[in-house]
Amino acid sequence: MALVNHSTISEFILLGLSAAPHFQAFFFVLFLEIYLLTLTGNLMMLVVIKADSHLDIPMYFFLSHLSFLDFCFSSVTVPKLLQNLLSQKKTISVNGCLAQVFFLFESGATEACLLSVMAYDRFVAICHPLVYGQMMSNELCKGLVWGSWSLGFLIALLNILPAINLDFCVDDSIPHYNCELPSLFRLSCSDVSTSFTVLLSSSLISGLGTSFLILYSYARIVSTIVSISSSSGRSKAFSTCSSHLTTVLLLYGSAFLRYLMPTSGSPLELVFSVQYSVVTPLVNPIIYSLKNNEVQAAVKRTLRKYLH
Repeated sequence: MALVNHSTISEFILLGLSAAPHFQAFFFVLFLEIYLLTLTGNLMMLVVIKADSHLDIPMYFFLSHLSFLDFCFSSVTVPKLLQNLLSQKKTISVNGCLAQVFFLFESGATEACLLSVMAYDRFVAICHPLVYGQMMSNELCKGLVWGSWSLGFLIALLNILPAINLDFCVDDSIPHYNCELPSLFRLSCSDVSTSFTVLLSSSLISGLGTSFLILYSYARIVSTIVSISSSSGRSKAFSTCSSHLTTVLLLYGSAFLRYLMPTSGSPLELVFSVQYSVVTPLVNPIIYSLKNNEVQAAVKRTLRKYLH
């Protein structure tokens, strides 16, 4: 009965990164370039891994799914951001906002699970190299990947179901360039305790669970690398993990800070969101191509193949 006197909101205003027109033009050019580079880099990784038989091993099978995820992750938010930077009416419907929330959770949670799978792959490759092919069979690799996608979908579904029932009537302005669940809580005139509890629980369980698997894998990896007698052997073993470790730090650091910090409309929220949803999908293919001689060689072979 308390909601009778409220007018229900059907769309939100995304305040974006800046209200100044000259800054909006700058941000449009910047994020358009970032988006095009992100699509190009991740599509290139997908094509190279698919086309080059030398990369037909579990590590690159997982990397191809990571590239596809980064392609999707960036496409969830950046096109709407670009549209709003050019438009006078910077709105998004409530249903469109909730859809964006769902796909952000799906992409982000799946990527977190996939990174823990990739850490396990590096653990097996370094700690059990003689039985690597047996332990990382095709069936297991496919099961780990589809398990990651399924867990990501489940986490997204658990978070979006309580959010669908929220009524929005307090305010229609979101101090953000996209829709994230913490930003919607303060706009709701419904009880958000259930949705907040689900968000906190799922973030802690999935975040800490995947973090534990990654930390455990790298603890065993470091123990094995330290026991290697030759310095060249230690350097080679560590180089196979450095790209993955950099990706983990970029994603987990910004995502944890964004979802575990209080929602206050602080500019830091925008910085952390841009970091994990825009910057990370851009730099992942760069990290894996610059730090991996096999990928560099495969890119050259693929370019020669298609150019000729």
